[in-house]
Amino acid sequence: MDIAFSSTIELAAAIAGRKISAVEALDAHLAEIDRHNKTVNAVVTLDREGARERAKRADSAVVRGDILGPLHGVPFTLKDTHDTTGMKTTVGFPPFAGYAAGQDSPVVARLKAAGGILLGKTNVATMLGDWQSDNLLFGRTSNPWDLSRTSGGSSGGAAAALCAGMTPFEIGTDMQDSIRLPAAFCGVYGLKPTEHRISLTGAFPDPGGAARSVRLMSCLGPLARSVEDLALIYKIIAGPDGRDTDLAPVPVEDMPEPDLRALRIAFAPSFPGFPVASEISATVENLAKQLESASASVEEARLPKLDLHDDLAEGGALIGMMLETAQPEPPEHPTSVTRWFATLARRDRSILAWDRFLESCDALLCPVAMTTAFPHCEPGTPIEVDGKEQSYWMLPAYGAVFNYSGHPALALPCGQDRDGLPIGLQLVGKRWSESRLLGIAKAMAPLTGGFVRPPGY
Repeated sequence: MDIAFSSTIELAAAIAGRKISAVEALDAHLAEIDRHNKTVNAVVTLDREGARERAKRADSAVVRGDILGPLHGVPFTLKDTHDTTGMKTTVGFPPFAGYAAGQDSPVVARLKAAGGILLGKTNVATMLGDWQSDNLLFGRTSNPWDLSRTSGGSSGGAAAALCAGMTPFEIGTDMQDSIRLPAAFCGVYGLKPTEHRISLTGAFPDPGGAARSVRLMSCLGPLARSVEDLALIYKIIAGPDGRDTDLAPVPVEDMPEPDLRALRIAFAPSFPGFPVASEISATVENLAKQLESASASVEEARLPKLDLHDDLAEGGALIGMMLETAQPEPPEHPTSVTRWFATLARRDRSILAWDRFLESCDALLCPVAMTTAFPHCEPGTPIEVDGKEQSYWMLPAYGAVFNYSGHPALALPCGQDRDGLPIGLQLVGKRWSESRLLGIAKAMAPLTGGFVRPPGY
């Protein structure tokens, strides 16, 4: 058994069946961290001794015949943004360097209650504010596929740790493609659920106890190396928690197993006015052809009649309005209530337009980002796409459209480009349809190839 690259489900079954111990599972992942983290720099906080003690207790529980949770004895890391008791949470921001929460966030508490063993935290962009994971506290995270390139952001440490066998699953945050873009860059799976599906309580450090400002567009979601693991972790962390009052009481269903022949898939090799590498758009078209050959109903998408550039601008404005309330001093000209509600009304029109579009198909297949992993650079530097310089700020455009609309979207690996870098595609579904979206991704896995271990790992 290749423990470090086994799935979460395989690890939990092997521990429960006493084929391996929780200590062995922990040691295998620590060995990968020791072997590769110096160059990748994905894991930035590590609790070796605490995790070892918890693993020993997990092994004792197995021997006693205790009832075990679905993650019993499985080690894992978390993006350095979640509140965790006894482990610092910095979001890569020097003023938070010594901050540790007084209690676990609801998501962390659920993972621990399911038997998971938290062993450390993974790197992020400073205050989660970029598509490269780099900050003054911990430095830069590199992509295991090519250390000269970024692993993405802001969940770049999470995606790189998964790709390099340092952890079997992760929990990212996604306000503008921050789960899906790193997942695509590193060749793993990542799910941004429907807005208000997973608790945001404790998803960002708040030493002063200020009112929560980020209540829209941002989501928590799992990253993993298989769809089955993604579905397991999603089901553990989704749903009302008694603390985040925005959460909708929508049932969290089991992942179905749809027949490809019964699926209706719309595909879009690009969006109007959005740049994209020709290899990525060709991969969308090739997968669409494979799905058609497998007898799925496939049609090139007639996208909603929306100004998607305007949607991105409005989404950015909405984020800015929310963050106004988090500033130490109020702005000289704060957003008026009238402007706030007009902005929400503008957003409603886009949400409903995508709702109507998705009535005619089970999922939309499209790019996650305009390029594969690009070389490390200063934020704002133009990015070369097919020999042409494109705006750095368009990096998350394909994903951010669905942060603005609130629809669930899943990044899935789909081969490599001419440079040997992973290509990730995106599946978008109806609101509250995460379980079906996961089932569709699983049905497609024989065509996409799934996770591929990078050379040298």
